[in-house]
Amino acid sequence: MQFSSPLVDARLIRRYKRFLADVEFSDGTFATASCPNTGSMMGCANPDSRVWLTHAPSAKRKYDYTWELVEALPRVIVGINTSRPNRLVEEAIESGVIQELAGYASIRREVKYGSEGSRIDLLLEGRGPPCYVEVKNVTAAVSNGIALFPDAISDRGAKHLRELMSMVKQGHRAVLIFCVQRGDVHEVSPADEIDPVYGRTLRKAIAGGVEVLAYRAKIDLQSIALTTRIPVVCITKWLTKES
Repeated sequence: MQFSSPLVDARLIRRYKRFLADVEFSDGTFATASCPNTGSMMGCANPDSRVWLTHAPSAKRKYDYTWELVEALPRVIVGINTSRPNRLVEEAIESGVIQELAGYASIRREVKYGSEGSRIDLLLEGRGPPCYVEVKNVTAAVSNGIALFPDAISDRGAKHLRELMSMVKQGHRAVLIFCVQRGDVHEVSPADEIDPVYGRTLRKAIAGGVEVLAYRAKIDLQSIALTTRIPVVCITKWLTKES
């Protein structure tokens, strides 16, 4: 995925009301940007962090800037825009990077399904049973190179796992993909200390036949692309104080 225009460099002043961030540009001017991330942004919203924004003025938009990237650690750039992962996964499927999902004839987006009123991110068809693909953006990590999901209590995430389990019971294929938008981690783990219900539901889903994959992205100031599969390890190995 290429950014449609050059990113704008800034310094984060604060993130607030979940969807807003105040930033300062190098010339000393300020702006409020939209923050397209509903999570806690653990480790990715520290004041004074270097951030990068897209700039798309429009009469239909209240805020001209959208927060895209943050330097969470020295030389570690993290993609925080949760509207990007579905497209990143779709591109990776189409390009053959996610080999586990190769060979399907069609990809449909945001298809209604399930008994709890959900929409599946991607529905793959044309190769055996339909394949229901749920995508989750991962930005949190701890110092030992473990990425964590979720970074806040996620009732919605647990619901999606239940829906995927239901699809498996109906004879379909169901896949959860963790889209890891940072390059300094080597595995993904459920964040049991943040949301134990999600962790238990994830383990139940795996036992029930839901496939769980994690792919790490390569990120620079021009593009983001999923490149590398990393393992999902359902063993608690981290402490909150490490974050």
